[in-house]
Amino acid sequence: MWIAGLVLIAAGVAAFFFMQHTKRELHAMIGTETFTIPELEDQRKISDDLGAKGSFRKSAEVVGAAHPPPSGARTSELSKTECVWYRYTVEREYEHTEYRDGKRHTRRRTEKLTDHQSNNGFAIIDEAGRTIGVDPGGERPDRPEQVVDRFEPHEGGRSSVELFGVRLPSFGGGNRTIGYKYKEWVVRPGQRLYVHGEVHDRKGPLIIGKPSEGGFFIISTRTEGELRKAHETKHKFLAAGSIAGVLIGLGLVVGQLVT
Repeated sequence: MWIAGLVLIAAGVAAFFFMQHTKRELHAMIGTETFTIPELEDQRKISDDLGAKGSFRKSAEVVGAAHPPPSGARTSELSKTECVWYRYTVEREYEHTEYRDGKRHTRRRTEKLTDHQSNNGFAIIDEAGRTIGVDPGGERPDRPEQVVDRFEPHEGGRSSVELFGVRLPSFGGGNRTIGYKYKEWVVRPGQRLYVHGEVHDRKGPLIIGKPSEGGFFIISTRTEGELRKAHETKHKFLAAGSIAGVLIGLGLVVGQLVT
């Protein structure tokens, strides 16, 4: 019983730290102003006039439509969808067999074979056609559109299988491959985005990306209002879970020690 108590205490502590992170991210959104692209250009010009060309830094939020870079839109790997960003995963589902106590035990398991996303930059464009660059820097957009979610059974006897243009190895031994699960998400051109980060001009044009000295970086298909509401709800659940986990866990541990 005391082991379960320790597990609950650990879960409560973890929930507390997640709660604090959620709270800081919420406060960052509340405390950061949303700027139009012309406003940011004006502030950059003032910085240039003061002799700080290339050193402009500004914590900001920007809202607009996703727009391809000058090199053009990308094409996602699996569905061949025109987009500015994509991510896909491939998982293998298999039966794992092992023998214990003279008995055969077979379980269905899943392993991730690949998890890849594009890292090229794109842009946000406003109603007047003005743009600002977005440097994802490995960040995954919040709530992208899912365009692939399918399972393909494995055909036995092949040394490898090719699905959606991806060649995967086969696995022998006691693991029988059942099939492969494919998922893909994209951000299409024209998708409305909310971006919270740091605007800079290190490369010339204005770009918004990860803060250079720490802080939060958010790319989302949800509005700021929707994100704030979700964070507030998440904070409440984590706070309740943290308190409940620690109190119940301590109760179990103390109860075990007393008995």
